[in-house]
Amino acid sequence: MNQSTALIAACLVLAGSNAVGAEPCTGKGVELQVLGSGGPEMQTKRASTSYLIWRDGKVRVLVDSGGGSALRFGQSGAVMADLDVVLFTHLHADHSADFPALVKSSYFEERSRPLPVFGPAGNRYFPATTAFVKAMLGADAGAYRYLGGYLKAGGGDYLIEPHDVVPKEHGIEEVYQAGGIAISASSVLHGAVPALAWKVALDGATIVFSGDTNGENGNLEKLAAGAGLFVAHNAVPEGAVGIERQLHMPPSVIGRIAAEAGVGSLVLSHRMLRTLGKETETHDLIVARYKGPVRFADDLDCYSPMR
Repeated sequence: MNQSTALIAACLVLAGSNAVGAEPCTGKGVELQVLGSGGPEMQTKRASTSYLIWRDGKVRVLVDSGGGSALRFGQSGAVMADLDVVLFTHLHADHSADFPALVKSSYFEERSRPLPVFGPAGNRYFPATTAFVKAMLGADAGAYRYLGGYLKAGGGDYLIEPHDVVPKEHGIEEVYQAGGIAISASSVLHGAVPALAWKVALDGATIVFSGDTNGENGNLEKLAAGAGLFVAHNAVPEGAVGIERQLHMPPSVIGRIAAEAGVGSLVLSHRMLRTLGKETETHDLIVARYKGPVRFADDLDCYSPMR
């Protein structure tokens, strides 16, 4: 069976199960939109990881900005002028590469208020979020230094405010609260990569993003407890070993965490070649543990969190 045939078969099987398709964006209430449902592989023809949270038709939160997501951002109808905050789960290129493109696009919009950016601290292999933003946009030595005014008070049209987030080992840290939006983070394990999972709560809805993680330090279960929508990354199949398993959680782990957290619904994203075509197997492994709705994300899909 080739990959196209496998995908068709998977869709037919899942149509009769509790796997639920995406809803159209309505412009009403709180909605999650998947800008990028893929990983680093270009062959999937998906944008790399990125998500938007909308409130009544205006974009409020951006989570990650992998390659191709800037195009999807425009296709979604979002504008940078409306954005309240940017969150990075980690700084792999497939989660961060389009950030400068989005900043550049904002030059052509009427934005005047600061833009806070939150992400992990660094280590010997990765810069901290503050250093990453400076390396991209710093006026003196940034790769895109011509945009460096955005890092200086009074420069550019608005000020970008990067922050490094360092939660306690098994703690949950609230990093942002404004305009009825509360955002918290917890550390997760992604090999040697500093990584965060995020929880965004607004208007009675809660959305949790696992980011890339092997799911082994117990923090996701706590962060996602009672969430209306849990976005988990389906980057490896069951039975993954070695570095793949050190970096990502297989379907059985996703199902266990979703069940233990009691989430309202589950969206599977960061879909890679090694999991595409395995939707039926993935679904069955998850629902053996988790009994709520399961969705497989595609670019520009929209979902409304349960309350």
